[in-house]
Amino acid sequence: MFAGESLSSQLTSEDIGEEIYALAAKIYPICRSITGNGVRHTLRELNTHIALDIDEVPTGTPVFDWTVPREWNIRDAYIKDARGEKIVDFANSNLHVMSYSVPVRRQISLNELKGHVHTLPDQPDLIPYRTSYYAENWAFCMAHRQFENLRDDTYEVLIDSSLADGYLTYGEYLHKGETEDEFLFSAHICHPSLANDNCSGVALLTHLAKRMAGVRTRYSYRFLFAPGTIGAITWLARN
Repeated sequence: MFAGESLSSQLTSEDIGEEIYALAAKIYPICRSITGNGVRHTLRELNTHIALDIDEVPTGTPVFDWTVPREWNIRDAYIKDARGEKIVDFANSNLHVMSYSVPVRRQISLNELKGHVHTLPDQPDLIPYRTSYYAENWAFCMAHRQFENLRDDTYEVLIDSSLADGYLTYGEYLHKGETEDEFLFSAHICHPSLANDNCSGVALLTHLAKRMAGVRTRYSYRFLFAPGTIGAITWLARN
C-alpha cells in the first residue's frame, strides 16, 4: 500500500504512544459540544499538527431531514448554598453542566433543584455526562454521594451560557494519493472531559494523518473531525 518511508520508521512505539497521549491530554479539558467555541478551540489545536480545512455551516441550514442547530457556548456555572459556598463549580469540571443548558440565574429550593440534577447512583463518586441538544432545558451533574448530602436549603443556581444563531464547525484533512479513490476516517469532536470518547480517537487520527503526510500512497485518505451525529450528517449532506 505504501511507497517510500515507512509509517513506523524513526519513531518507537513508546514515542508514538507518548505523542498521542500528549495531544489527548491537551484537548481533554476543553469544553466541547456539538457547536461552539470549544469545537473551534480543539480544531485549532489539531491544526498545529495537520493542515485542516475548517468549515462552518450556519444555523438553520437543512442537512437531509435534519437542521443545523443553534450554537451553544458557556462561560460559567455554579450552585451556591445559603452561605454563598459553591457546592458545584463549572470551573472545576465542565461535566458539571448538562451540555446545551439554557441560561439561568435563580434562587430555588432543594426540592426544585432535585429536578435539575443528574447523578449516577450506581457509581456514586463520578460526575455523569448529559446533553439536551434538541430540547431547551437546563441541569447540573454531580456525584451522587454529594447530592445525597445536600441540606434542605435555598440554593443559587447560575448557568452563564448562550444559545443563539451561529455555526456548526468541522475540520477535515485530505492526504492525496495516486488515485482519487478515498478511504474516510472519522472521529467525533463534541464531548468534554471524556478520554475514551472522544479524545483518544481524535488524537489517534491526528497522529495517523500527520505520519501519512510524508508517505506516498496509492489511495487517498480523508480525515474528518466533526460533532457526533449532526456533524456527520452535515458533512454527508454537503458531500
